[in-house]
Amino acid sequence: MNSSINFGLMLINLLGGLALFLYGMHKMTEALKTLAGERVKDILARLTTNRFSAAFAGASVTAIIQSSSITTVLMVGFITAGVMTFQQSIGVILGANVGTTITAQIIAFKVTKAALFLIAAGFFTEILARTPRIKHLGVMLMGLGMLFFGMELMSQATAPLRNYEPFMTLMQEMKNPLLGVLVGAVFTALVQSSSATTGIVIVMASQGLISLETGIALVLGSNIGTCVTAWISSIGKPREAMQAAMAHVVFNVSGVLLFVGFIPYFADLVRAISPMAHELSGVERLAAETPRQLANAHTVFNIFNLVLFLGFTNTLARLVLRIVPPLPAEPVPETVPAYLDKMYLAQPAMALDRVRLELARVGEKVLGMIKDSFPTLLVGTRERVVSLQRRDEEIDALTDAIVLYLRKLSTGDLVDPQPAYLQQFLGTANYLENIADVIETGIAADSFKRLDRGWTINEDTEELLRDVYKELYLAAQTTFEAVAENNEDKAKEVMASKAHFNGLIERARGHLYVQLRSQEPDQLQDYKLETNTLENFKRIHNMLRAICKMTLNQAASADENSPKEPLPEAVEKSE
Repeated sequence: MNSSINFGLMLINLLGGLALFLYGMHKMTEALKTLAGERVKDILARLTTNRFSAAFAGASVTAIIQSSSITTVLMVGFITAGVMTFQQSIGVILGANVGTTITAQIIAFKVTKAALFLIAAGFFTEILARTPRIKHLGVMLMGLGMLFFGMELMSQATAPLRNYEPFMTLMQEMKNPLLGVLVGAVFTALVQSSSATTGIVIVMASQGLISLETGIALVLGSNIGTCVTAWISSIGKPREAMQAAMAHVVFNVSGVLLFVGFIPYFADLVRAISPMAHELSGVERLAAETPRQLANAHTVFNIFNLVLFLGFTNTLARLVLRIVPPLPAEPVPETVPAYLDKMYLAQPAMALDRVRLELARVGEKVLGMIKDSFPTLLVGTRERVVSLQRRDEEIDALTDAIVLYLRKLSTGDLVDPQPAYLQQFLGTANYLENIADVIETGIAADSFKRLDRGWTINEDTEELLRDVYKELYLAAQTTFEAVAENNEDKAKEVMASKAHFNGLIERARGHLYVQLRSQEPDQLQDYKLETNTLENFKRIHNMLRAICKMTLNQAASADENSPKEPLPEAVEKSE
């Protein structure tokens, strides 16, 4: 009877179930993102060479982490880093829509009875686990269980509506596909989750409350409503994020407009490829068949759109770039980080890549200081010496920003080998700052002394010091390439240069010792300046090898079968 329905209790149960569903989805996605962060980043980086592999990468990554928004963040990171073009990203966006359909397929399996078991299993796995990966696996299981339990609560809450005539009449009016699309779009925009809309639609279908045609219209509407989520999330983000959101809008809206007039025919196709419950009839049959049919409709719709639009990725890219044109490139101030955007902090794998890019940028600046240090010492004017010192301020500001960014990142969920990368990057930033300090307080200070005294180096000494300087510059260049590329071979090359470099140092020291015995005036002061130069070069080379040693230690710690070595001690203790 209509009067027997307690709408207040029904609303509470429905909202509570929806909250559990959304929270479970959030926890599951976060755990999957953490567990698979490095893997999905590698998939996107390697499989975007053409539109087909990009679509496959987008579908695979989104199926793994169950979040197209996270896929978009990873993709935007690659675009801004120059790893991927915007045209390539279109394929990833198309594939991501297919990947999201896995959620509906999982929901359509009527495994809600296992919800409490999954919650219990996940809880005990999390509290008893000894490693972060197992803990996150427990969180993922618990999130999946909450998702199913929320669905069960929503199913129980809506069950009385089967016999409520006004509601059933309203559902009859929803046969208008445009109305269904509108309702699905608005609801999805409100709850900010197309998976929640799909879940509720499947719950209603499992109670026999809606037909397949109505459910398809609602699901199509959710594909439009999720564009609102993508657009809102792009506000305040890099321009590439807004372009990706617009591509999402163009693709989804176009696909829905193509399908909306053919929903009855589409429904017939879905019935033909979905399992049937011939032994049932009426509402019971509708409740048994429709959930799986809706999940299949969701998948088929997105696969069809992928196939249809994949041949027009360049056209879609040009259209999006017309709607959201790139902004003129603005020069980044030398003291402001170019890559450390806070939007990546929620994606540790991508955030660490951004730090590597910023370290490479700082490395180029330090390399420039090393390159100019010896010429400035020999013949630089006072203005040139001051300019060399001021470049240290830029490096100090950037390394401080890197350390602050890594500190924020360290408070998030990190899994191996991410903590090792974080420790490596902290050490690298510290050494880069120290190298710049050696040039500022050592070589630049000696340059002022040379100017004050009018010191001129003799040709033999200059040649020996220049040999040391050239070897130092080569080691610095190789070191910073090793950091930027995470290249173990180049790091080993610098480590192996120790004997040759020290040999050059000793050769120059021997020459300076012989000169010290001469009776030339001011020879002692010249000796001090020249030996200071050697010591400064040696300190810088020590720090370059320390950076390379950290790169090799990180590679060893990333391998579960490799022993973890301690990080290098301070440079003063390394010799």
